[in-house]
Amino acid sequence: MPCTSGNSSGASQIQNSGSDEDPQQITDLRKRKRMISNRESARRSRMKKQKHLDDMMAQVNQLKNENNQILTNINLTNQLYLNVESENSVLRAQLAELSHRLQSLNDIINCLNATTNSPVLETQDSAFDYQMMSAFDHDFFNPWNLLTVNQPIMASPDVLMY
Repeated sequence: MPCTSGNSSGASQIQNSGSDEDPQQITDLRKRKRMISNRESARRSRMKKQKHLDDMMAQVNQLKNENNQILTNINLTNQLYLNVESENSVLRAQLAELSHRLQSLNDIINCLNATTNSPVLETQDSAFDYQMMSAFDHDFFNPWNLLTVNQPIMASPDVLMY
């Protein structure tokens, strides 16, 4: 086996001297060289393995950071979604209340139109109709009662589940 290091010239000189120890020295020298070469190879292998481990750990940390960012975004999106759902429920409740109020007001207008266009006031029950209309005027057209019409409708998302 030819040697490529600077010790090969010394080994060839020893081989050429012709003594009995030469084959043993050559074998020992080759063993030492092989041992040094193996140690160097093992050192390179350990360094390569350590570098690979460091790269993998850096990648793990990067992926953990990305996961945390994604989880934060998901939580933020879920919170915004719940806020929108809550607001939507409140708006639905307000829509239902306003629709009910509109229907009631339309019924009142229809009732008023029916009573003003009918000749009922001229009959015997005119006193009863007058009392009914004055009570109606007193309850619905009292300026103090109108204040409640303009009040905001308070509803929570727990009240109505759609």
